[in-house]
Amino acid sequence: MTGYIPEEKISDIRNAADIVEVVSEAVRLKKTGKNHVGLCPFHTEKTPSFTVNPDKQIFHCFGCGSGGNVFTFLMKHDGVSFPEAVRSLARRYGIELPERAPTPQQRRQMAEREQMLAANRAAADYYRRCLLEGNAGQTGRNYLKKRRISGETIDHFQIGYAPKGWDNLLTELTAKGYGASLMEKCGLVLQRKSGTGYYDRFRERVVFPIMDLNSRVLGFGGRVMDDSLPKYLNSPETSLYNKGRSLYGLCQTKKYCRELGSVFIVEGYFDLIALYQHGIRNAVATLGTALTAEHVRLLRGCIGSEGRATLVFDSDEAGVAAARRSVAVFDKGYLNAQILSLKTGYDPDTYVFEYGAGGFQSAANGARGAIPFLLDTAVEKYGTTVEGKVRIVSELIEPLAAIGDEIKQSLYIREVAERLAIDEHAIRLRLQQSGDRMQTPGKRLPSEDLRHPRGPGIERAARIERHLVAMMLQVPAVLSDIDRNHVLDYFENESLRALGSVILSRFQEKKHQVEVSAETGPAATDRFVSEILDSVKDENQRRLITELTNTEEDWSIEGCQKLIQHFAETGRSRSSARDISRKIKEAERNKDDRLLKKLLEEKQQQAVQRDRKRMALTEKL
Repeated sequence: MTGYIPEEKISDIRNAADIVEVVSEAVRLKKTGKNHVGLCPFHTEKTPSFTVNPDKQIFHCFGCGSGGNVFTFLMKHDGVSFPEAVRSLARRYGIELPERAPTPQQRRQMAEREQMLAANRAAADYYRRCLLEGNAGQTGRNYLKKRRISGETIDHFQIGYAPKGWDNLLTELTAKGYGASLMEKCGLVLQRKSGTGYYDRFRERVVFPIMDLNSRVLGFGGRVMDDSLPKYLNSPETSLYNKGRSLYGLCQTKKYCRELGSVFIVEGYFDLIALYQHGIRNAVATLGTALTAEHVRLLRGCIGSEGRATLVFDSDEAGVAAARRSVAVFDKGYLNAQILSLKTGYDPDTYVFEYGAGGFQSAANGARGAIPFLLDTAVEKYGTTVEGKVRIVSELIEPLAAIGDEIKQSLYIREVAERLAIDEHAIRLRLQQSGDRMQTPGKRLPSEDLRHPRGPGIERAARIERHLVAMMLQVPAVLSDIDRNHVLDYFENESLRALGSVILSRFQEKKHQVEVSAETGPAATDRFVSEILDSVKDENQRRLITELTNTEEDWSIEGCQKLIQHFAETGRSRSSARDISRKIKEAERNKDDRLLKKLLEEKQQQAVQRDRKRMALTEKL
């Protein structure tokens, strides 16, 4: 049993789920041979190294090492627990879960999360009713009509209205059984300064539910209908809602972004809604925050590395500053980005209503790269006097330094130099002086020592041990030989030995099923690997399992058994060598020269034999 869901049900779900289908909803995959590849959603990369193997039903990234099965992917990508991932897939594939009783801690955690999601959904439904029904919502309806938002669009985005009053939502949800403290955790209410009682966060505002990719309500955004401040009010950060990882509208527009391979990134709720209403449906909106690396990774998963992201900013100071910040974010996220600056006084909302979808698309065709956009706006702002050029270069140094591709950076430096009629060398010197391009040494991944062992003699030994563990995963029929020859006792790499022990433990639990897997075909082997992945909690071990499972080897039972035998013999020789070394130290202490000479000769002979065996073993790999 894993958690408190019966293991047989987990097995049913694992067998029913299609990892390619599940991953494709978050990552744009391309079939290459028998695998599917795409850009990893867990780290930034320019060349796809994320692989999904439909036969083994696992994924692995050769860049960052992330890997696992369909449950692991959902847990890592959606930030959910294992039971939540199991439930999600069970619902998707129509499998009922006769769950066993959870532990008290699991019950509390799961119950609170579910209650928060339910409270948010109840709040969204309440705001919807307030907008659509009765006199209280007339103010909201009039405002949306004034903004020319259609009833169909209102329904599609589930827009609502928070009426005037201090405790309308509080009263409504209390009547439904939700506690005030839970509502506070959701960000729906605030505690009064006096410390006694609560009041509604959203009042007299049009309300926009913020949803995840599964249409669950995580938080809200509210817009006033007059000149009051703040104009927009968003939910605070909660255990459900993180604005740095959320994009408004992606739930509704993801399909179109993937189909078109492009996305418009706008700033406001109404900007996105207006574009969508006019048929421009590949758009998302940031939620009152600067664009983050997580946003870029999310979008790259939808549109792919060759996709195009167009940031639609105002041409004011705030818009230019946002464009400047975006250079580094997109460059590190390896996603092509352009800047679209609309006419002064227009935002996407007002522009598309005045000029239509065709006019907006025409303007979008004139979008520029970030550096040309910043150069144009700086020239317009400062002019091309000597002093103006100095200020322009000063403003461009930071975004130029943020470009990691040296060729791309060099081309932009030349463009700036030619536009301003100054020496390229002067710009390069300023870049060097700024120190912005100094990079701290990259941190090695926790499992890097396993993938790239260092040190004299270590690489060869680790290579053999990795090969053996890969064999244990891909040819479980030989696990009896591994166990009988005590192969793991001779491992030098502690991490590989630990992983081998996990595999052997699973083998002992399901010995009969594993031993017949060679006869029942690869499906049983793949199921064995998937079950090991479910049982492993350590992220580094999980990464190593998927990496070793994905190695392509031409295995044969006879070849595997020879390798096991040679390795065990070599291990026994090393053990004997250690015993001789102990005796040599003892002879030295006792000053027994005759015995010492004999032992040293014996040690030399063993070393020669051991090296011969090791070289023979290496040649077989």
